[in-house]
Amino acid sequence: MAQPGGQSPVIGITLGDAAGIGPEVIRAALESPLLDRRLLFRILGDPAAATPGKPTPATARNAIAALDQAARLALSGDIAAVVTGPIHKARMQAEGFPFPGQTEFFADRWRAPDFAMLLTGGALTVALVTAHIPIIDVPAAVTTPGIVRVGRLLAAFLRLRSGAVPRIAVAGLNPHAGEDGLLGTEEIHVIAPAVAQLAALDIARWTGPLSPDTVFHRAAGGEFDAVLCMYHDQGLIPLKLHAFDQGVNVTLGLPHIRTSPDHGTAFDIAGAGRASPSSMIAAINLAAELLAARA
Repeated sequence: MAQPGGQSPVIGITLGDAAGIGPEVIRAALESPLLDRRLLFRILGDPAAATPGKPTPATARNAIAALDQAARLALSGDIAAVVTGPIHKARMQAEGFPFPGQTEFFADRWRAPDFAMLLTGGALTVALVTAHIPIIDVPAAVTTPGIVRVGRLLAAFLRLRSGAVPRIAVAGLNPHAGEDGLLGTEEIHVIAPAVAQLAALDIARWTGPLSPDTVFHRAAGGEFDAVLCMYHDQGLIPLKLHAFDQGVNVTLGLPHIRTSPDHGTAFDIAGAGRASPSSMIAAINLAAELLAARA
């Protein structure tokens, strides 16, 4: 785990909106025996400036400042990876944050035009062809080049983690994967050609397009290493049902590692001692795992 010269890598952890559960789950995670004790951590953000459960414009601005600091420190080499606490997107956007989420923020700051959102937890790993867009815009945004682009990123992530050739299922967009065109033709004209292009790259074993109502059951049962999903909720609903307390968000395609727990600010329970640190622990451990694999 050590960097050249024997120095342990430093993982920067942003508090997110400090009025939420970020500070308490981070504190609990850092006290957990489940973390690699060779790691060093740097907390970014000011918990003293917030009251649990009472978000303000100031807490949103502080969350933005912590993200800016994390991006700069990674670029300068002062931290080796970033783990981000939960934010409230709408409150941050009201304070001038111009991004749909943290995924897009880091892609912009680190000049990574080719990026995608992945979530992993339990026996499921899902990557998203489209992410933070309205559902009405999804069909037009699902394109053959887009599927190939995210598929390549997903395959590289899985190979980094395991060293093996991954087995990846590709979900359809429509019910029953279009039912041979009866319920939609995207599977025929958009998704199947993408699967053929991916198969020609010889970077993974691809299956699909498969019916979305069964593919996650098959993946959780061990038939596939990941599912390539067409839109946000198609992947996140089964992931959170399967591994709500262990889910981790990873931004693929970045020059620096960024992970995050797969939960929100939970202002309603902040400070009550009820928030589980499991997802934060998993996010930190995955960042450490990816650092070791890259090294």
